[in-house]
Amino acid sequence: MSEIFQVDPVTRLPYGVSRYFSGLADTQDPYVDPVAAQYIPTSSEQTVLPYEDADPIGDGQYTVVPRLVHHYHDRALLLVNDRCATYCRYCFRRHFTGHGAGHVTSNELDAICRYLLKHPEVQEILLSGGDPLMLSDDEFFSIADRIRDVRQVMLRVCTRMPVVLPARVTAAFASRLGERRPAWMVIHSNHPKELTPEFGACVDRLLASGIAVACQTVLLRGINDDARVLEDLFRGLQRMGVRPYYLFQGDLASGTSHFRVDLGRGIEIMRTLRSRLSGLGLPTYAVDLPGGGGKVPVESSLLRVTETDYVLRDGHGREWTYPREKDT
Repeated sequence: MSEIFQVDPVTRLPYGVSRYFSGLADTQDPYVDPVAAQYIPTSSEQTVLPYEDADPIGDGQYTVVPRLVHHYHDRALLLVNDRCATYCRYCFRRHFTGHGAGHVTSNELDAICRYLLKHPEVQEILLSGGDPLMLSDDEFFSIADRIRDVRQVMLRVCTRMPVVLPARVTAAFASRLGERRPAWMVIHSNHPKELTPEFGACVDRLLASGIAVACQTVLLRGINDDARVLEDLFRGLQRMGVRPYYLFQGDLASGTSHFRVDLGRGIEIMRTLRSRLSGLGLPTYAVDLPGGGGKVPVESSLLRVTETDYVLRDGHGREWTYPREKDT
């Protein structure tokens, strides 16, 4: 499924890519092809800026029991396993991904279920990692069912598998997930080249089973930081029945500065997209505030710009800074 060769000594992120996804690249040159740039390491990863962090959104401070991150009131994130079929070079969860933690254990699930019993405000569980679909169907659904035995929470499956290995989402898997509704699948797609017939067939299998599908995109320099590219991506997703959900500003993950787009440039791109796309095809441009401040919509949260930073306000009225990018 995935070919894993080495761990980068600086960023500690494995190298691996599915044959299917690498086949979408016209060339294996990451400086030329927008697909190859997402999985082929470059020397730029060895540049770690002072404000970058292996855990840029603060998962650690919101981890209530091993594997369970409870940051937002009504939902919690379960890190199902640490492996991916393709390792994205801009990964923001590099403190966890590919470090050998494996999949969640029975004892860890027991502790998670005890926590959920005590916290009825949690109404939604995000199954993520790594990629939860690196597990077998039986392993995946045994975890989902353990959670559902506690309470009929909504399941949100966060996966890149429909993009990097669409055959993994079989009709049988889609049917079994459909039996466990309410459930969403939130995929991760960054470029129109990823919207292949195989991807479309994967989405059709999910929709036929009653699973709603949404997409998260990361704004990436040299890959999709262009209004026309993103317009094509969001229109293509919408036509396939996938809701463009979030366009994320790149997190301040170690060794990823070469991927990040300046926040001001992102705002300009969104302004152009808003003039071209209907609300149904327009995602929310959001940033995870550094240091665990949480996710906020960029345009409505931006207060002011200084020589070095953008100052944003969170939902509690607190102010946070996000650095301005150079050479954009």
